[in-house]
Amino acid sequence: MEVKAQRFVSWAEAKSILMKKEKEKELGYEQKNALEHLRKFSKLSQKSVKEMDEELRKIEKLKEKHRIMILNFLPENEEQLRLIFHNDTTLLSDEDRKKILSVVKKFG
Repeated sequence: MEVKAQRFVSWAEAKSILMKKEKEKELGYEQKNALEHLRKFSKLSQKSVKEMDEELRKIEKLKEKHRIMILNFLPENEEQLRLIFHNDTTLLSDEDRKKILSVVKKFG
């Protein structure tokens, strides 16, 4: 199998993709496990993810990978948010962190 493109996707989008494939054909072992995991842990609908992502895009310092991790993990406090950025050089201001947590609270 050849990889043609690569991009970050939210858990809601991955779940939707796997559910469509499940209707078309039987999923492989890994795909079944991934779908089961996503059904348990994916908390937001695709519509909510899209709306939340639009809000997060307004914070200029956030890269795509950060937005997707925020959408997937829905950090509830600054400590959880810091874990997303622990291996990154991106420095967020207190104001940016508050904005992010406000957006998460609004949709989560």
